[in-house]
Amino acid sequence: MNDVILRPGKVHLADWRAIYAGAGARLDPASASPISASAAAVERILARGEPVYGINTGFGKLASVRIEAADLETLQRNIVLSHAAGVGEPSPVAVIRLMLALKLASLAQGASGVRPATITLLEAMLARGLTPVVPAQGSVGASGDLAPLAHMAATMIGVGEIFVGEARQPAAQALAEAGLAPLTLGPKEGLALLNGTQFSTANALAALFGAERLYRSALVTGALSTEAAKGSDTPFDPRIHALRGHAGQIETARALRGLMAGSAIRNSHLKDDERVQDPYCLRCQPQVMGAALDILRQAATTLATEANGVTDNPLIFADSDEALSGGNFHAEPVAFAADIIALAVCEIGSLAERRIAMLVDPALSGLPAFLTPKPGLNSGFMIAQVTAAALVSENKQRAYPASVDSIPTSANQEDHVSMAAHGARRVLAMVENAIAVIGIELLAAAQGCDFHGPLTCCPALEATRTLLRAEVPHLTDDRHFHPDIAAAIALVRSGAVIAAAADVPLPGVA
Repeated sequence: MNDVILRPGKVHLADWRAIYAGAGARLDPASASPISASAAAVERILARGEPVYGINTGFGKLASVRIEAADLETLQRNIVLSHAAGVGEPSPVAVIRLMLALKLASLAQGASGVRPATITLLEAMLARGLTPVVPAQGSVGASGDLAPLAHMAATMIGVGEIFVGEARQPAAQALAEAGLAPLTLGPKEGLALLNGTQFSTANALAALFGAERLYRSALVTGALSTEAAKGSDTPFDPRIHALRGHAGQIETARALRGLMAGSAIRNSHLKDDERVQDPYCLRCQPQVMGAALDILRQAATTLATEANGVTDNPLIFADSDEALSGGNFHAEPVAFAADIIALAVCEIGSLAERRIAMLVDPALSGLPAFLTPKPGLNSGFMIAQVTAAALVSENKQRAYPASVDSIPTSANQEDHVSMAAHGARRVLAMVENAIAVIGIELLAAAQGCDFHGPLTCCPALEATRTLLRAEVPHLTDDRHFHPDIAAAIALVRSGAVIAAAADVPLPGVA
């Protein structure tokens, strides 16, 4: 996988996705000039002797306390050490690597006042696989992701811990073994490193990428469920969706038509089907899934803008030697985006669970009860549907908007916060729940289609069934069900279900 070249302010969503997936990242050499100019501006501002927030003053409620020149180095070190106050399990390495890349691109825009040496160390840590151990909890999403980013900054001065591969090492040791020296922070640098929305944004981007995979996988399993239930493809007719006009709905219907085109199962009951309309979980897939796609795209637009922004404080303007205090660290855009993603994830999983419930009910599906040839002696998919229902209910509880839950901090100086970090983190767990629901649907839909043999689905869905059957055989009699579910979930999580149906273009967020 080739390295992503970070062009500050101009990084594409696909590049952030590649970094999250494991690609390396390095700065465009053209960034060197604005970085140096910004650092030089800080020196000139200091030379004037005026009080400037975060450079020669205290922080937050202590902004009125003037710091003497001899203590400026200690000031920056102290803010890193005192703010590294996170708790909980370490954040996923992939998320923190993305956070490092986001911070690197932000600092490199030349509005943060950090020196080239600081940028070089951050870039080297990313290149050499040194990932700070960052506790997941402790940020309220304003004034920036202070605690998580402080844990990152602490490792750069040789304090805290770093993941090197799967090993967890003291930061000083990890740096030394990689041939790197810890930093001595200059004026403004500690604050620049730990102020900003990069932790929230990294988690939100990770959630977005997971939600996109979820959406595409659910299109495939939803079409397969429609085949299993001998549902109609009439609700996917393009004329219906053109009259409403929503882009996501139109594209979703097109994908579902493509997934069912040429199906022998569908063709077998075109003339003899006495049902007038299918249940909503089949018939309204374009409307529900299309709405989810539209709002995921809205969230993607917000996060792409945020990822290319500068969100620390104060900001340095080298052309006028000014340090301007503002509020770019407030992560409300990220919080709103995370809440929107959560809604989409919740609804995608909810609709899929209804399809599972429909398939196991012989009155609705026309299939054997609980998808077993010998109901009574065997329970078949009875409890698999219960598990899906449990996961959907968990997601409903988690879908409550985090962005409306502000709580004042820093002695009421920071009196309105976004909760973006929690809002984004919780979506990752929601995606995992929904992926498990889609895995169960994959099993149930394939089992349902098996009862229609020797008739087959269209080639894309047959490829999906073949993929599953290479891992999980048809369920004739009850067996230990957990390994089957785990195997199906793994196929969904890895993107293999999407790849198997690759002959049909599936819409995405970008």
